[in-house]
Amino acid sequence: MSKGTKYLLVSLPTSISPSNDRDEALTALRAAVTTDYGTTSPFPIPAFKIGTLDALVQQADDLAKLDTTCESVVNQVADSLRSILEGDEDKIAQQKTINDKPVDQYLRSFSWNKVKYRVDKPIAELIDALQREVTGIGNDVKAKFNQYNTVKTNLAASQRKQTGNLSTRSLASIVPPSLLIRDSEYLETHLIAVPNQLVKDYLRSYETLAPMIVPRSSTEIAKDDEFTLYAVTTFKKYSAEFIHKCREKRWTPRDYKYKEGGKEEEREEVEKLEKDERKIWGEALRLGRTGYSESAMCWVHVLALRVFVETVLRYGLPLNFVCGIVSTTPKLAKRVKANLDARYGYLGGNAFNRDSQGRPKKDDSAMSSEIQAVAQMGGEDYTAYVYYEFEIA
Repeated sequence: MSKGTKYLLVSLPTSISPSNDRDEALTALRAAVTTDYGTTSPFPIPAFKIGTLDALVQQADDLAKLDTTCESVVNQVADSLRSILEGDEDKIAQQKTINDKPVDQYLRSFSWNKVKYRVDKPIAELIDALQREVTGIGNDVKAKFNQYNTVKTNLAASQRKQTGNLSTRSLASIVPPSLLIRDSEYLETHLIAVPNQLVKDYLRSYETLAPMIVPRSSTEIAKDDEFTLYAVTTFKKYSAEFIHKCREKRWTPRDYKYKEGGKEEEREEVEKLEKDERKIWGEALRLGRTGYSESAMCWVHVLALRVFVETVLRYGLPLNFVCGIVSTTPKLAKRVKANLDARYGYLGGNAFNRDSQGRPKKDDSAMSSEIQAVAQMGGEDYTAYVYYEFEIA
């Protein structure tokens, strides 16, 4: 798929050609678009079971909503792939296929999946099936990527404990057990990370910060580019006051309890999280790839149904129409639309009058109530022919 490609689905009655022939009608559509502005390919749509007019109008409304849902899910899956592949556009493009085909190739060679979406079923049943499928895909992909992000966050937190500065990193491999007073009824050892620029103030004032601090008990344990770690002994009775005063001084008390084998446990935890992260990354990538393919395929089938339903409402029965898909750019799409309006604006009858320059001019009062209802679906501008624009992320 070329970046920035816009696709236009255009359905026209075969009566636009003198012979009322579908192939000639497609040729006429290509002539209206011209290769200067886009490439037009046939987009075959099967004949579905047509119900009542009221049912078709309701289905047009349902399909407009489902169209929005499908687009949202495709974009969600694409964003998830972009996140897991860290924005590498070449790798992302390799994952974004439909039925193992590049998106553009799939659209140009589109064929309704009659095995998965049987055309002998009522349109309402097809809509329900597509709704369930795309919702399920969205939920599955979201759950897996949430799981991956959780493991990734936990791994990053564990790695920070091993590599952060002395105010945040794990102290299991830094603090010798011999420096800690344990199992004493009265005394307690505190570990304080002091910003290097405040070390002089610390050494000058720590003994008077609170009552019952053991004189000259401060011992430097370690130092990095930002902090120096000290051990200080106080009486337990005044520990809370001492900790409070340290925070006021912008020194960071570290909550640490020595545990036999703690260093090995932390290393094993990081190794386990690294293994889990790699495993779930692979699962998320596979699900993202299949989720993109399946959700995009759902979306294209929904668009095909939208074209069919509106074609019936717009052109009536017997149903003789041709549908083409135009591949173009967002900028050239406006020119394609203008050419189509100029060529086929007459299909709207009195709904499209001409201005002084011969361009179609909409007249809502001349539309039938059914067509006005369809024209309002999804807030889209009414055209004299069946027309949808879309971009696949």
